[in-house]
Amino acid sequence: MAGVSLRFVLDPDLTPQLRAEIVALWVDVTNAGGAVGFVPPVTAADVRATAEATFAGITDGPDRLLAAYAGERLVAVLIFCDNRFPLKAHWCVLKRVMVHPDTQGTGYGSALMREAARLGRELGHEALHVTVRDGLGLDGFYRRLGYREIGRLPGALRVAAGDDRDEILMWLDLPPTD
Repeated sequence: MAGVSLRFVLDPDLTPQLRAEIVALWVDVTNAGGAVGFVPPVTAADVRATAEATFAGITDGPDRLLAAYAGERLVAVLIFCDNRFPLKAHWCVLKRVMVHPDTQGTGYGSALMREAARLGRELGHEALHVTVRDGLGLDGFYRRLGYREIGRLPGALRVAAGDDRDEILMWLDLPPTD
């Protein structure tokens, strides 16, 4: 989208301030209905344990954090999660794809995913994988970016009693650009 101006940082220093900003983003995304591992309502205390485990995978390796800033404000993040298995080293999973809810419709999500694809190639990945909670239209977003559905886990996500959702498996091939 024309006019989208984000600054991307791969592997930023996970300072206490950045950790707090990511937790706040995670809370805001979840409470706006985003599918990032929780069901609203949540507080920072609810998210913190999962966030700390996520941060450990980044600081201790082998996961990588991609942060996106509009000016000095953190507006989006995602994590390149290593498969931790040599036979799967040629592709990776994108997790915790989050764009601040008050920036929805600005093109930030698409820009974040395009940067992830560019970096994925640069990091030597041949494909990217993301899982999506059904019922929110997120699969359409990823399809528009070139991802294709490669499978579903029926009823794998229980968001409430009597409300089970499919987990949709999405895949993007990253052919060489040369």
